[in-house]
Formats: sequence, structure tokens, C-alpha cells
Amino acid sequence: MTNTNFSISAHNSYSLALYELAEENKILDQIEKQVFAIAKLITESEDFISTIKNPTLKQEDQLNIISLISEKFGFDQLLKKFINFLIFKRRIFYIENIFKDFLSICSNKRGEVEAKLISAKKLDNSEIDKIKIELSKNFGKNIKLNFKHDESIIGGLVIQVGSIMIDSSIKNKLQKIQNKMVEA
Repeated sequence: MTNTNFSISAHNSYSLALYELAEENKILDQIEKQVFAIAKLITESEDFISTIKNPTLKQEDQLNIISLISEKFGFDQLLKKFINFLIFKRRIFYIENIFKDFLSICSNKRGEVEAKLISAKKLDNSEIDKIKIELSKNFGKNIKLNFKHDESIIGGLVIQVGSIMIDSSIKNKLQKIQNKMVEA
């Protein structure tokens, strides 16, 4: 049974605790890379997340699964203990949000601003880097750019930096034309 009262500030408390522990032990970069790998696994593997979040799974089984994953991927003991702590506190259901918050804290502490880039065509690394450099110049901050390829926008780009969105996609332009036609 999950606790539906688990608030955003609680996610952040766990994330901040992990950040402080990693920084205190001088293994922040290592923990950040490992958390990123787990976060990626969570988003890419339906089997992994359903196993972790399975409410019928006993704590002992969850601990065994985490132990196997930790050994296989060589996770630091601090991260393994942190995940085990989440299991004991019955907070493993929130691991995805906790890890996203942790990665955001790491990024913010480095002075980075997160941005999203969605493109209708696949972009190579040099094209993504050019966009990242241009955004860094325009916003005067280091940009951490998350790229996603989405053919449904037909053409163009959608860029979001913080609360600012630039949508030059053909899909958006067609939507605007359709709205004007409906209004007329």
C-alpha cells in the first residue's frame, strides 16, 4: 500500500539527503552517474519499474533484486544503502521522482539550466551541441539539454528552457491556422 500523502517536498528531502551524503563522502560525480543510469533504466524498462513498484513483492525480495542489480552494475555502497532505505521506509514507489529531483539538484548546484529540445528529425551530436551553445549564449547560463526525436511535430523544433517555450514546429503552426479558421 502506498502513501498518497507523500508530497513533492518529501521527494526533495530524500533527494537532498542523497546529494548531501554523496557530497560529504566526495563521491557525488559517481553517484550522479549511477542515479542517471537507474533513472534511464526506469524510463526504458517497463519490467524493471513494474518489478520495483510491485505492491505484492515482499521487502526481502525487493532488497534481493536491488542487491543483484547493485552487484551487476557496480553501484556504490552509499547508493545501495540509500535504495535499501527507501525500501525499508516503503518509499521505493517514489524512486523515479526522488532520482529526478536528485539529478536536478546536481544540475542546479553546477549552475546549469535544464532545457528540452524536441525535433522532427534526428539530430546528430554536433547539431545538438550547436543548439546547446546558442541557448547558453542567449540565456547566459550553462544549459543541460535533453533531446527527444518526435516525428509527430512534422517539422521544426520545440525548445523549452525553464518556463520559456519556443515552438516552431509545423504541427503548432497548423494548429494555429486551424484555430483561426474555427474562430472565423
